Amino acid sequence: MTENLQSCCLANWNMEMKLDPAKDDLPLMANTCHMLVKHYVLDLDVDFKSQVIEGTIVLFFEPGSRCKKGGSAGEGACLSQSDETCKIRASEPCHSPVTNVSARSSKTGYNDFAVCAKGEKDTSDKNGNHSNGEQASGISSSKNCCDIENHGSEDFLLVLDCCDLSVLKVEEVDVAAVPGIEKFTRSAKLTDAEELRNLRNQIVHELVTLPADRWREQLYYYTRCSQAPGCGELLFSTDIWSLMIRKAEVQAPRDFPRAIRIWYKTKPEGRSVTWTTDQSSRPCVYTMGSPINNRALFPCQEPPVAMSTWQTTVRTASCFVVLMSGENSAEPAQLQEGLLSWYYYVTMPMPASTFTIAIGCWTEVKQESHTADGRTNNEFSSLFSRADLRLIEGSCGHVAYPCRFQNPAASSQLVIPHRVFAPWCLKDRCAEILLELIPQCLSAAHATLGTHPFSRLDVLIVPSNFSSLGMASPHIIFLSQSVLTGGSHLCGTRLCHEIAHAWFGLAIGARDWTEEWISEGFATYLEDVFWEVAQQLPHDEAREQQELKALLRWRRLRDEVQNSEEELQVLRPNKENTGEVSESGTCIIKHGLNAEKIFMQVHYLKGYFLLQSLAKRIGEATYFEFLRKFVQKFHGQLILSQDFLYMLLEDIPEQKGYGLSVENIIRAWLDTSGIPKPLLEECQTWDQCRLVRQVNDEVTKWIQLNQRARKRSKRKRRQDEVAFQKLLPDQLVLLLESLLEEKTLCLRTLQCLEKTYHLDEQDAEVRHRWCELVVKHKYTARYADIEKFLKEDQAMGVYLYGELMVNEDAKQQELAYKCFAATQKQMDVSSAKVVAEMLF
Repeated sequence: MTENLQSCCLANWNMEMKLDPAKDDLPLMANTCHMLVKHYVLDLDVDFKSQVIEGTIVLFFEPGSRCKKGGSAGEGACLSQSDETCKIRASEPCHSPVTNVSARSSKTGYNDFAVCAKGEKDTSDKNGNHSNGEQASGISSSKNCCDIENHGSEDFLLVLDCCDLSVLKVEEVDVAAVPGIEKFTRSAKLTDAEELRNLRNQIVHELVTLPADRWREQLYYYTRCSQAPGCGELLFSTDIWSLMIRKAEVQAPRDFPRAIRIWYKTKPEGRSVTWTTDQSSRPCVYTMGSPINNRALFPCQEPPVAMSTWQTTVRTASCFVVLMSGENSAEPAQLQEGLLSWYYYVTMPMPASTFTIAIGCWTEVKQESHTADGRTNNEFSSLFSRADLRLIEGSCGHVAYPCRFQNPAASSQLVIPHRVFAPWCLKDRCAEILLELIPQCLSAAHATLGTHPFSRLDVLIVPSNFSSLGMASPHIIFLSQSVLTGGSHLCGTRLCHEIAHAWFGLAIGARDWTEEWISEGFATYLEDVFWEVAQQLPHDEAREQQELKALLRWRRLRDEVQNSEEELQVLRPNKENTGEVSESGTCIIKHGLNAEKIFMQVHYLKGYFLLQSLAKRIGEATYFEFLRKFVQKFHGQLILSQDFLYMLLEDIPEQKGYGLSVENIIRAWLDTSGIPKPLLEECQTWDQCRLVRQVNDEVTKWIQLNQRARKRSKRKRRQDEVAFQKLLPDQLVLLLESLLEEKTLCLRTLQCLEKTYHLDEQDAEVRHRWCELVVKHKYTARYADIEKFLKEDQAMGVYLYGELMVNEDAKQQELAYKCFAATQKQMDVSSAKVVAEMLF
């Protein structure tokens, strides 16, 4: 496909979706209404010298929702994708299949060829070969991608989400050549090519629709089919956001090959993974939660509706450990000296965006001697009643897969098997902090919501350039090293937050990605609940900590609303159009590429306050009983806000009599910017909390001490001793935030503050506020604390750069430039962009 045809396709698509290229919206290009990926088989080689992942991906399809009602193309059952995007009659060249592109065996799936030599970074995009936006691998041909003059109709165009990839070859897979595959066919009689094509498609259909109890057999045949020989190369081209594939003279999706193999390589600059070094200076690569998700790791269908399973084989040098979203705890197989192969799979369909991989010289952290958690089912049974256990007797609402909610043994499993990995230098710290917390937090989560959706969990401490405190994916959680300092509080709360995503965000996902609050609001709300149960706090103490946390979040939300664009404050930016897609399935994610949005917490905070408000109004016991019913009904599915709200009010109908309605909630909380009106009324009560009053008393002491210190600054008299109370970590955060509101704190006050609370030993949340005080009052003696924070706590340090620059102080600006220069190459792309805008 030439650039003219690509431009035509993009222009028509932009017109259909109203995509403004000048804005920061993220396009999802896959035509999921025509073809839907059901399973991926990835077979990959990882080369750290060239910083390239290369190999094949085999995709198994079923017709999409618009093509399920049968009928041929002539009967109008399904339009060609090109009807929507390729309205062109001129003879435009497309890329024909290339013979002998690779010496790699389709059967073994092992790549012996390379476009550029091992040990050299891929530069194919610089010379025009295989790059997105340029011609893809192939030879120009006079054949037409949309040749209605010759054929009277247009070929169907399969569109996949793809970015920053070098696509080398695309071919149809001859699944009919797999020995033993006859069991998936209704007839062995083949009279012509069309029947053979129908046979292949029938085999794939039977394979992807196997009953859930035959999942082992299904995985086996997915593997065998992925290794089958090719039976014809397919025409393809790439543009900036997509890979477009067609088969000559195939005009309807229902006739398109259901199994295709794509040969491709990633690029070192690809935005789905980051190549960096860990805290022990060893090379690693991992998916860091990029705004473009996984489309620069493998061609895929990004829209959430494309829920699929996957299996992955990864080969890499024997010094590396491969961790991945997978139900199995993979054990490596040695292929040859110095080369290991790792294999993972999942049987629960999920969006391709949840696929996660981390490859590095990770060390598994184990307890030196086995110590039982010491907790029994009885200790957590108060929240999870016998009535809840009976829920597993009902049927699930999702597509068939081996579901843990239907397994009584899984439903009663308090703590799922788990492992901890980290760079070698952090091994002891993880053993001290993390190992003990994981079973406590998992038990607390089970006590609150019931069945763990996933069968196992890996926890990895990721490199310091990670741009968040944590990220949850199926079977694996990434945590920042920032959670390992200052005791267990920050680590415990963040771990609870990520564990909560197993239910909200993964097992139950948002059908429209703009509704982030469904994932982040629930996780923020549940992290408090899980952590209170994990600590076994008395009810009154738990309530006080809830109120303290609510006040801190209120202050954060208030500041964010005052300092951000109104459009970014709306939890449901598409409003009544939420969840809608085009006729082909394409859609856009509003502000999906906005670098600053990554650091905003409005979806976390407004979502949290909405859920807290509902719980307070309904009553916690009733509310959590409903949440468990909701999880039971919707696990394994995608939802919109309305699904949650309608079920809530149907389950608790008496609330309708008090003016609570879905329409009112959406209007007040989801569809408007700023602070929701119900929250403005509620926030005034948190100042009366005992823990908050205690902090206010301490703030008064510090203000008085500061006033005395300023008056006596010219005298050498001994200051009066002041007895300060010991404070919880969240109280310390509130104390420092309150002192930041003071116009001036003198040097002696800052020194006393630092000494009293041992601020350099506190957790990252506390140290961040301390760094803000150091910047505000130009406390040069502690600039080293800022430098250390900006280098080691990159997940939280971005806006400290802005504070260093805003004072226009030469020393502070020099410190900002110095820290950025030291970290820029390793820094997350979005973080680096935001910081660069602050500095330059």
